[in-house]
Amino acid sequence: MKDETEGNHLDEQSQHAHIQLERKVDKGVNIGKIVKAKLRKKCTCSAKRAKKTFTGFLPVIRWLPKYNFKENTWGDVMSGLIIGIILVPQAIAYSLLAGLKPIYSLYTSFFANIIYFLMGTSRHVSVGIFSLISLMIGQVVDREVLLAGFDLDDDAVYKMEGINGILNIECGKECYAISVAAVLTFMAGIYQLLMGIFRLGFLSIYLSDSMLDGFATGASLTILTAQVKYLLGIKIPRSPGIGMLVTTWVNIFKNIHHTNFCDVITSAICIAVLVAAKELGDRYKDKIKIPLPTELVVIVVATLVSHYCNLNELYGSSVSGVIPTGFIPPKVPDLSLVSKIAADAIPLAVVSFAFTISLSEMFAKKYSYTVEANQEMFAIGFCNIIPSFFHCFATSAALAKTLVKTSTGCKTQVSSVVSAIVVLLVLLFFAPLFHSLQKCVLACIIIVSLRGALRKFRDLPALWQLSKTDGIIWIVTVASSALISTEMGLMVGVIFSMICVIVRTQIPHTATLSQIQDTVFYEDGDKYENLSPIARTKIFRFEAPLYYANKGYFLKSVYKMAGMDPGLEIIRRKKMEKKQKKRKQVEDGKRMDNNDSNDIHIQLVNHNSDLKTIIVDCSSITFLDTSGINALKGLLKDYKEVQIDILLACCNTTVIDALCRGSYFGKQNQDIRKMLFHSMHDAVQFASEKELTRMDSTV
Repeated sequence: MKDETEGNHLDEQSQHAHIQLERKVDKGVNIGKIVKAKLRKKCTCSAKRAKKTFTGFLPVIRWLPKYNFKENTWGDVMSGLIIGIILVPQAIAYSLLAGLKPIYSLYTSFFANIIYFLMGTSRHVSVGIFSLISLMIGQVVDREVLLAGFDLDDDAVYKMEGINGILNIECGKECYAISVAAVLTFMAGIYQLLMGIFRLGFLSIYLSDSMLDGFATGASLTILTAQVKYLLGIKIPRSPGIGMLVTTWVNIFKNIHHTNFCDVITSAICIAVLVAAKELGDRYKDKIKIPLPTELVVIVVATLVSHYCNLNELYGSSVSGVIPTGFIPPKVPDLSLVSKIAADAIPLAVVSFAFTISLSEMFAKKYSYTVEANQEMFAIGFCNIIPSFFHCFATSAALAKTLVKTSTGCKTQVSSVVSAIVVLLVLLFFAPLFHSLQKCVLACIIIVSLRGALRKFRDLPALWQLSKTDGIIWIVTVASSALISTEMGLMVGVIFSMICVIVRTQIPHTATLSQIQDTVFYEDGDKYENLSPIARTKIFRFEAPLYYANKGYFLKSVYKMAGMDPGLEIIRRKKMEKKQKKRKQVEDGKRMDNNDSNDIHIQLVNHNSDLKTIIVDCSSITFLDTSGINALKGLLKDYKEVQIDILLACCNTTVIDALCRGSYFGKQNQDIRKMLFHSMHDAVQFASEKELTRMDSTV
């Protein structure tokens, strides 16, 4: 009765698989009609469709008319003011990383906030200058400035090359540097726009959290290294390119005797104040609803002290210099530079988008709304394309500012407009007041802002304990980002992450299962205690898809678990039979008859008589390719020759369909109910009952 029930259940399973195959055939027949219908729908233009496309491109049109002034105004205004106050000192500071004048950082902060307000779908992220993006731009700018014949510390002139030859336009180092940054930003925006058009937002899933954390940490070490010379007040040549970190530290120690003690003392005081304020803010963040604008206070006080104490004239302390007010007339990016920086714009585009979409999705999930990945690609793309005409450089969402934004009551992107207004006031009126600000103060602000990324070193033991693979990815990405370059670090991190994924599927975890006592469940005998092995049966679990790259590992793992390679056993049997026949011929002078041959055959096959059935747990096998099907068919055939049964359990419908198409269960799948089982316990019971029947027939 029980066999009939199991058979009926398996027949239903087989019928279900055939029904699915028939549906797929029907789909294949109708696929032409479906494609035509979709193309017709996509190409049809109507007023409703045009309106939907326009509002999708500018989401602000959808949500701004519904803006709730009573509930949202106060939070948006307060968060916008605070972010604006934070943006000003950070913009001036990050200009050091980008190798550009502070005015360009202020332009970037202003335009990025306005454009993302119009096009972004996240209500909370803060888009603008980001230390990592600024560093990547600075490395390209420094390289191109050197290749153009400039000394990084001089202000020589350069005859720019236009598209059609030499133009009679002379451009100083500052002009050439912002030209490189603008073209780099323009190309990064174009790449992001193309990614949005071709719906490539899904590519961000290939940037794992451990890889991004390692990349940010490695880049933070590079940023820290680049700022040390400002802390010490020494002048050393910049070292753009591969090995920048090592070269910079070598130059620092070579010139350590030129340390400016005025800058050292200022740096020590500023770092102490900033760190203390940050620690207090973190400790009492629940009580202090509005974060303290410590960076702005430090900049104001340091500027006043530097101005009235004449630190630049008396002690040679390096200062920011003239920061003009107003806007420079827009200018088309110099497209003659595209060939030089086109490749550099790719990692810039990827990193900028990756951080923006990851933060957008994180805060959307936290506050229960959705963001559109491809629209975010468009938004950040235009945050780069349009500002590149206004002497700006690339932008991205930043975690620290976004956290401040949410903690101060931000409700919508109206707060970005308020932040842009604060930056605009500085651009129009207050920028010249920062003339006497020491560069070492800006370096202190940058270094203290790296605390979060550098603290990831403390999390490494926990990450290693949680996943050694993720820990290795983090270490490799940190090392390559810091010791080679940030661009190479990103590439190495992505490639190494993919290799780890491939290795995980090529050499997956395998297990021999045993029964949990007095239950119908089975688990890994190496991980759990008090499990009961199944007599004359071994259960094998393969925790990966079975395909061409790991079929060899799968077979070796089964042979190791079974303690028998059936191919070798068959060869051994034939050799032994041949030797036995020769021995008999010598002793008796005649050939062994068929009965003797059968006796030898049984004796040799049953040399591992304890094993009669191998059950393959397919619950973790998500799919099979042709190689995987052939591997299972070969396994079934080889073990059948040595009188060991192969049973499959817990297969999903995709795997069953593949096996049916591959005729694994015989012609017309007539043996499916004897070889395939819905649950592990059903397979074990079938094997046990078959063994009992075999033993009874032997007796």
